[in-house]
Parts: sequence; structure tokens; C-alpha cells
Amino acid sequence: MQRVLGFTRWLPEHGWDCTVVCAGPEDYWVRDDTLERQVPPETEVIRVRGGSALSAWLRLRGGGGGGGRRSGPVFHGLRSLADWWLLPDSYVGWAARARRVAAARLARGDVSVVLSSSPPDSVHLAARPLARRFRLPWVADFRDPWIGLHRRRPPSGWHAARQRGMERGVLSAADLVLVTSRTHAAALADDPAAAGRRVEFLPNGFEPGAGGVEAARDPEHFLIAFTGTLTLTPDVETLLEALHELLARRPEARRRIRARLAGAYQEEYLDRALALGLKGIVDFPGPVTHAEARALQRAADALVVWKPVGCDAAIPAKVYEYLDTGRPILALLPDDEAGRLVSAAGGRRVPPGDRSALAAEIESLYLAWREGRAAPPAPPPAWLAGHSRERLAGRLAGLLDGLAERGPTARPATGGEGGAR
Repeated sequence: MQRVLGFTRWLPEHGWDCTVVCAGPEDYWVRDDTLERQVPPETEVIRVRGGSALSAWLRLRGGGGGGGRRSGPVFHGLRSLADWWLLPDSYVGWAARARRVAAARLARGDVSVVLSSSPPDSVHLAARPLARRFRLPWVADFRDPWIGLHRRRPPSGWHAARQRGMERGVLSAADLVLVTSRTHAAALADDPAAAGRRVEFLPNGFEPGAGGVEAARDPEHFLIAFTGTLTLTPDVETLLEALHELLARRPEARRRIRARLAGAYQEEYLDRALALGLKGIVDFPGPVTHAEARALQRAADALVVWKPVGCDAAIPAKVYEYLDTGRPILALLPDDEAGRLVSAAGGRRVPPGDRSALAAEIESLYLAWREGRAAPPAPPPAWLAGHSRERLAGRLAGLLDGLAERGPTARPATGGEGGAR
């Protein structure tokens, strides 16, 4: 959402007005109403409510997202059913409805380019026939690689083949494919489906100075912070176990160390924290506003980052926000593009799942803090300025200018799997 919001916010500065087709405010289990103030007033927003498996589940529960807290077993069970029956994902019903709404808007004219941003991947299946029908250039923006194949295993060989066919249909038809990591770009360069298509690395970014909420430092406590989504992330438990191990050998630190993991989360992580005796030490406040998240980042004595299961080619967007704060980063990341980026910027990289190594890194930072040797915030790396959302939107505007001038690439008249702007 932050990526698309950044496009919407800054593209008008470069001559591109935006019409956004999106879900209803009650259709997801996490929301931040404060961000609506960042949407330019001239932006046309068309909401298509309902239609997804998640929105149906939220309505069945009586509305609301459960405070950004959900049961892992229930969620995984429902998602397993969706994997069998809903392709490419549980938003395919919403995408079909959004396609009809977007078609009515496109029929009114004055649109030059269609852009679809995933996940969910079903939005690309809504955009593809729209671009063909209205003879418009189409940009397929992949914030993550195709989720059905990379983040979870399809339930059968037939499902895997079907997902791969859908992905190939998108790659072969889009006039421009955007990816957020060089790793993903390199993988697509070797994919025959993307042959002859332009693939551009347009990374995630951040809003410099975003927030407005004061970062209140706590001189009495060493604060470890995480901001983001805490689902499908086994290294949450690695952190909890590392804290348990550290406190076992330094019991006096129980009065001084605190961890605040802000974001939507699975209930099992809270249960595990309680089982490890971390009540009062580890806090799961649930979702907070983006401004509060940025303030928490700046107030922390150490920031932790990890990846959800299956996001090997992705660089967590929060990494850029973390680097902007200058606070120490503890990265539970492999030696991949994301891990090397954090290490090069001075972060401390720990192999995923290595609780003892993480405990040692936390202990080192904690002792320096306790003894008054903690380093002041470091200046952001020089290259980070190029990752501001304003600068990235300027790069996107240049790509859109070229597409609008050149027009859509010729596409086959038939075939394909279904596609929203």
C-alpha cells in the first residue's frame, strides 16, 4: 500500500493524474485511516467493496479486522481451501468485479496507461484484458514475485502449472514489468515468458521525515522494535527465543530490556512469548498508524527485520525506513540481496533461525547501551536519498511518458487468463 500511495501522492508532481481502483475500507484486516490525508484531493478513488474471501470472512465475523490479530491455524486452514478453489488467489472474485468497474471508467476516456500492482496477483488478470480492449499500454508492478508460486506451495501439480501459466500470461503481455529487487529482475531476465518485454528495477522506498509523532526515547529501557506485519514469519519466534536465552544468563536485564513488535500478528506468537516468560518484556500492540510506526523506529535502540516465508527475492520495504533512522539494525536475513544491502549499510546480519547468534548481538548492543557506549544515530547511506518515494515516482513518470508516447505493444487477439488499474 505504501508503494502505491507514494505513486499516487507524487506522480501528479510529474504531470500524471491518478485514478485508483481499490477495495473498500472494511475489506482488509488492517487499516490506517490517517494515510487518507496523504492522498491528493484531486485523485479519483473508486472503491469496489467486497468480493474477496477475506472480506467475506470479516463480514461473517461481524465486521472489523479483529484488531490486527488472527489465529494462525484458522487462517492457514482457510487459505488452504482458497489455494484449492481460488486461482490465482482469494481476491480473484474482487478482481472480476474491479475489472467491470474499471472498464466503465476507461470507457469515459482520458486514461493513458493502465498500471496494476500486486499482490494480490489477481489484479494483473483484471488489467490484462482491459489494456487490450481499450488499446492502452499496461504496466505490471510486482511488489513481490508471483505469490502463488513463491510464498506457498500450490496444492497439486495442476495448480502449479495453472499458476505458472497465469504468471507467464502476465509477463508476456505487459508492456512494462516493474520489480522491487535486482534478484527478481535477474530471474525474469532468464524467464522465456518475459523475453522481449521491458523489465525495470524500481525499488521500494520511504518518505523522508514521515511521521509527525515525536520519538520519545526511554532512558530506563533498552528498546528493541519491529514495525510491519507479523504473519508467516518464523523468525518472530527466533527473536523470542533469543531474548529468553539472553535473559537466562543476564537476569538483571529483565528490568531493562523491552521489545515492541508493532503490526498485525498471529496469536501463536503472543502465546509463545508468554510460554517463554516474556510477559511485560515483549509487547504486541497490534497495528499502529504509520506515523506511530516511524516514531517507534526512531525511538528504538535496535531495529529487527526479517522476511516472511517464501519471499527470497524480496527486499522488505521497511529496510529503507530503518536506514533513514540511523538506528542499529539486527537483520535475520540470509546472504542475499536484502542481507547484503543491510550489511553494507552497517547493520548486523544474523542467519535466519540462529537464536544464539541473535542473542549475542542483542547482548552486545545492550551492554554498550547500559555502559553509556551506545553510538549516536548514524547518518543514512548516501544512496538512500534516491529511494525517496518522490524520486521513485519521478522515475516512474519517465517510464510512463515513454509508454504513452510509444503506445501499447501488439498483443495476440485471443488467449490469456483474465486482469485493474
